[in-house]
Amino acid sequence: MGRRGWLALLFGLAVIAGLTLVRAADPYALAVARETTFDVFQQLRPREVPQELPIRIIDIDEPSLAELGQWPWPRSTMAIIAERLTELGAATIAFDLLFSEPDRLSPSSVAGGGEDYDARFAAALARGPTVLSLAQSSRAAATNLAPKSGLAMTGSDPLGMLPELGGAAEPLPALTEAAQGLGVASLDRNGAGVARRLPMLWRSGNSVLPTLSAEALRVALGVSTLVVIGDSADAGTVEQLRIGDVSVPTGPSGDIWLYYRHLPPDIYVSARDLLSDDYQDLAPLVSGQIVLVGASASGLLDIRASALGVAVPGVSIHAQALEQMLTGTYLVRADWVGGLEMAIFALAGLLIVLAVIFTGPIAGLIVSLAIGGVLLGASWWAFSVPRLLIDPSFALLGALLIYAAMAFFRFAVTDADRRRIRRAFAHYVEPSLLTRIETDSRLLRLGGDVRELTVMFCDVRNFSALAERTEPSAVVAILNRLFAALGAAIVEQHGTIDKFMGDAVMAFWNAPVEVERHAERACRAALEMRDALDRLNASEREPISIGIGIATGPALVGNMGFEQRFDYSCIGDTVNVASRIEGMCRHVGHDILVTGQTASAVPHLALLPAGAVELKGMSEREQVHILVGDAITAQGAAFAALTQAHGRLLADLATGADHAQSLDVCRRAAIAVDSRLGRFYAACVERAGDFRDVSAA
Repeated sequence: MGRRGWLALLFGLAVIAGLTLVRAADPYALAVARETTFDVFQQLRPREVPQELPIRIIDIDEPSLAELGQWPWPRSTMAIIAERLTELGAATIAFDLLFSEPDRLSPSSVAGGGEDYDARFAAALARGPTVLSLAQSSRAAATNLAPKSGLAMTGSDPLGMLPELGGAAEPLPALTEAAQGLGVASLDRNGAGVARRLPMLWRSGNSVLPTLSAEALRVALGVSTLVVIGDSADAGTVEQLRIGDVSVPTGPSGDIWLYYRHLPPDIYVSARDLLSDDYQDLAPLVSGQIVLVGASASGLLDIRASALGVAVPGVSIHAQALEQMLTGTYLVRADWVGGLEMAIFALAGLLIVLAVIFTGPIAGLIVSLAIGGVLLGASWWAFSVPRLLIDPSFALLGALLIYAAMAFFRFAVTDADRRRIRRAFAHYVEPSLLTRIETDSRLLRLGGDVRELTVMFCDVRNFSALAERTEPSAVVAILNRLFAALGAAIVEQHGTIDKFMGDAVMAFWNAPVEVERHAERACRAALEMRDALDRLNASEREPISIGIGIATGPALVGNMGFEQRFDYSCIGDTVNVASRIEGMCRHVGHDILVTGQTASAVPHLALLPAGAVELKGMSEREQVHILVGDAITAQGAAFAALTQAHGRLLADLATGADHAQSLDVCRRAAIAVDSRLGRFYAACVERAGDFRDVSAA
């Protein structure tokens, strides 16, 4: 793994560490996501009850209010409910209703005399296995009610972990004294939102009050004492609550996770039926049952949201808790689960980081999705079988964030590489051509493509001698300056630099994208290279000279090599001809030579025929021209005079006539055009055979 691999790994580990710290802090948003996930699990698989349970709800519903009048009903009516439930043999009668104020409908309150309905209700409570409730209230004073049950503790004292009841709306003292049980009807610490956890015990000063459902079960079982089992590690947490033979495993603060099911309609008995004349028909539904008396009428404001995503009366939530206690069906989320979740997340995150680093974003995405699927499946199995609550939401969200971070990191690195490659490739290809290649990948075809190219070879003259007289570092510096100047001229004219070969450069035009008038652009590049060399020589102690050969014709261009290593290059006779005529620059006596096909493509440039030269490895001579200057030079009077004189010289050389006078005229005319032509005309005398061959052709 290279340097970038290690950087990516460190980046991934930093992301994992940061997200793990966020999870350890457990902000509100994560808690909401976690609990919402558990709600979804319950909605997909609600609690199942294999047999009918001895629980009934006497429901103060809308029909009851319509028949018996608005709430609150007189305490005499509540006394009748308590008396009839006792008569019908209820095991417990637990009121999920508050009786914290004297009955204003009692004759003793209205007329100042007569029957006291509160006293009658208290007498009814005293005759049955009744349980009254109190509830948290921010407007009430802290309660000092003593619990009806005894309390025994084992292990460490968990009192400090229990939720504080604080202010509470409590029953009238006479009613409290008459009832056999007293429980807290509040469903959670906050009293709002989705009811997911139910505190089984509440702290009130130095006293402990049970929740309404636990107290109802205690009275039904005839148990006088609740047993609170604290932890054995002296951490001051609750592990279990025992009600007779029923063991209720709890969280550290003595609460349980509510595991909902859709309660069947027959668990509800309308209060109006109990108050009707034929109430005794309800005996089979009430006898031996734990009966909860509560309200489902919406106007009584005892409606809460359940984990199943539906609104339910608060009394039904106590019924759900009673069912869990009777069946021993609990959802467990122990202290160590949070640590397990963070460990699982860290391991999953590391696997994703390594997958992205070693296999790339696409395979990394597949690995991430697979890990997410495994985490979700494992969490679902834990919920379904051992009923263990393991949160997959943070692991899934964290996996997504880690993959996104790693993909972004890889993209940033790749984009940086792409920019570097683009900058580097821009030395070989003109930027506008590079942009066209980037926007249309079809312009880069795999394999070979035969097309017409213009190929250039450029070589530094006497470089070996220069290298012998110069320090290697200085030679490299000279070459770098030279190639920078020559390469810039090629790229500016939309040429593609194939390669630098020691002291030589190879370039071509019309690939990888089509270039209009590619022969002209190659010739212009050669002229700009000449000018760039002149400027460079002005600052060098030892002038440098170059030779340039240009040929136009068909060539095979494409990716050459094998799958693991290839170059974009061109091959063919055109390439060979360009290389050979570059080598003929000394023989011809000029620095820029082009083939006849190239010359025919640029008739507007300043070109002069230079005969037909014999190229090594070629069966036939190649007609070449010297490139003197650009179109402006070609249109000048001096070049016109030179062209005329050059024609007469070629005729003399071709026929073998005396060429001294025509050569002298050419030399004088050349001075007005370019001093470099002196060497060319000096070499023409020795190359008379090259011109005769042209004439014969």
